[in-house]
Amino acid sequence: MGRLPLRAYIEAGALIALSAVLSVIKIWHMPQGGSVTAASMIPVLLIGLRWGAKLGIPAGVAYGIIDYLMGGWFVHPVQWMLDYPIAFGALGVAGLLRKQPLLGVAAAITGRFIAHLTAGAVFFGSYALAGQSPWVYSAIYNGSYLVPELAISLLVAWLLSRTEVMRGLRM
Repeated sequence: MGRLPLRAYIEAGALIALSAVLSVIKIWHMPQGGSVTAASMIPVLLIGLRWGAKLGIPAGVAYGIIDYLMGGWFVHPVQWMLDYPIAFGALGVAGLLRKQPLLGVAAAITGRFIAHLTAGAVFFGSYALAGQSPWVYSAIYNGSYLVPELAISLLVAWLLSRTEVMRGLRM
């Protein structure tokens, strides 16, 4: 992974664990997976924002696997890849926009949405109403929890920008 200081890896491990804990605190849970949580994406987003995508993406992938192990399920290996390592790995994309952290948070969660959207349309499109596009169904389903998660994450990231947690980052 390059020459990141040991502190970066230690911090990433602690933040991944914090994301796992926060993901258990569910404000709203969807019937086939997905939920609004107590800002569970923030710790993983912080890894990318503080240390860059080089550490943020693999940390997101690791968290995605942990999220699966904490109670996820899948119907096909490709769906598993999209809904866990790829979707959560996308959170590390925030590290590509470190100078614009709120934009980074929005881009990262949009990346996660695209992964879930694709998995939902391809593998769960049969849940769509008669005549409804599987893509529309998946957009509505995944948007119903990811839009509130985006709002929560943007609010918490903005609040954190006022503290030492995001020292050196501009919002």
